[in-house]
Amino acid sequence: MTGTMRISEGRPVVAGFFEPRTFSIQYVVSDPATRRCAIIDPVLDFEENAGATATHSADALLDYIRGEGLDVEWILDTHPHADHFSAAGYLHDVLGAPTAIGAEVTRVQTLWQEIYNLGDTLATDGSQWSHLFAAGEAFRVGSLDARVLYSPGHTLASVTYVIGDAAFVHDTLFQPDFGTARADFPGGDAGQLWDSIQAILALPEETRLFTGHDYMPDGREPRWESTVGEQKAHNPHVAGITRDDYVALRNRRDAGLPMPRLILHSLQVNTRGGRLPEPEDNGRRYLKIPLDCLDARWRG
Repeated sequence: MTGTMRISEGRPVVAGFFEPRTFSIQYVVSDPATRRCAIIDPVLDFEENAGATATHSADALLDYIRGEGLDVEWILDTHPHADHFSAAGYLHDVLGAPTAIGAEVTRVQTLWQEIYNLGDTLATDGSQWSHLFAAGEAFRVGSLDARVLYSPGHTLASVTYVIGDAAFVHDTLFQPDFGTARADFPGGDAGQLWDSIQAILALPEETRLFTGHDYMPDGREPRWESTVGEQKAHNPHVAGITRDDYVALRNRRDAGLPMPRLILHSLQVNTRGGRLPEPEDNGRRYLKIPLDCLDARWRG
């Protein structure tokens, strides 16, 4: 792909909803011509100290959608998240709209099925979603052209959704003042992440990029929108460095990062399409935490 790649026709309205507990951004992407929309990366609230779930964040999306008179065509996840629960299953139950994710999610399911020792209690065929997107697959949101870029590196299954002049880049690029995402989760790879970032940056300079998290460096207010041109000019992990430089930088930085506090909670939910485990014979649901499966990275 080159810098001359054309943006799909159309400019969607993008509403971002910042979730401060996990620094996540949920999106509602709508076509102003048809009032049809897609939800991207919705969050199911989880308070780990109490083991409590709630739908406050996802309900804020529903309030917006109803207030704007929108019709939901898609509920999309960019990848199986490691730091929050997906609300795709909940929103599907409320709205009836189809859920979707990249087709390589089956590889993530197989990987984590083994880590959790789930056996045949976790289907690894992606059947938890309504649709699995192939790399390069085209679809529509209302009258807006959309397509899927396969963007591995952060996870095996990560995808970018390009909808009109907007690209939802999940955990690849953060804001230009913060850099790029980590690549040290099971199945991650810094070299693949660099290649995925370069494919995103091959979009036209004016393409609007919407990230999945913002960690508010230096205490600034949360932001989630940039452009290809801004990233190429100002992101310190991108501007003026080579692939080898990036891989070394990313691996060095990742080695000093603790694992996300919810990774072992969230993956067993998110590999099920945002569905909690089935209730046991007492009516309660339980999460399973495998011991000694990840690098603890002890702090002194």
